[in-house]
Amino acid sequence: MTTAIVLAGGLGTRLRETVPDWPKPMAPVVDKPFLTYLLDYWIGQGIDHFVLSVGYRHEAILDTYGAAYRGVRLDYAIETEPLGTGGALRLAARHCPVGQGFLLLNGDTFFAVDLAALRAFAAGHQADMCLSLFQTNDVQRYHGVDLGADGRIASLHRQTDAGPCLANGGVYWCEPDGLQLETRAKGACSLENDVFPVLFANQCRIAGLEFKAPFIDIGIPEDYHRAGEFLRRGAL
Repeated sequence: MTTAIVLAGGLGTRLRETVPDWPKPMAPVVDKPFLTYLLDYWIGQGIDHFVLSVGYRHEAILDTYGAAYRGVRLDYAIETEPLGTGGALRLAARHCPVGQGFLLLNGDTFFAVDLAALRAFAAGHQADMCLSLFQTNDVQRYHGVDLGADGRIASLHRQTDAGPCLANGGVYWCEPDGLQLETRAKGACSLENDVFPVLFANQCRIAGLEFKAPFIDIGIPEDYHRAGEFLRRGAL
């Protein structure tokens, strides 16, 4: 079994006026929810078990997909109070097979990453976590990533005044023994601002691999509207 956790529990406040009645991953794009595009793509990459980390308006997601989608098992980690991305990951990881690596996805971004290549790179670098990176010129929105020649990431918050730079694409291959989420993240916390600094401080091996692949982030209205054109061009 290859499991993917999808972080789909955010409030989506920046998108609320545009999509007022849905959790962000359920925002309709062309003719179906954005989350459906994610599930379809990653099933095609070999994922056969999803854990959907849900919170705000989670009933809409459960009612739409139920316990399985296209024959693939769906489990749900339901936040009764906001936990942040780090706390949500800790809760969702309890549904993953013990001792197995898993894929971690943001529910409001699509990045057409080759899963086999990501896993192979992680294994080759003995990484506790391997991030998928993309090039961007939008240095105001995305922090640059400090990536060494050896493929190891030194920091996720390199400040830069000009692009392009490599940025975190929100697709991670994770090895549970390296993360130790139960002891390193308590309560509500952010994956990037709270969990990652602890991982770096504890010498966890965090690798990064650039993918020249389609990337879209629907977190703000401008890009949400762009997603429709992105799909119509056949990018997904």
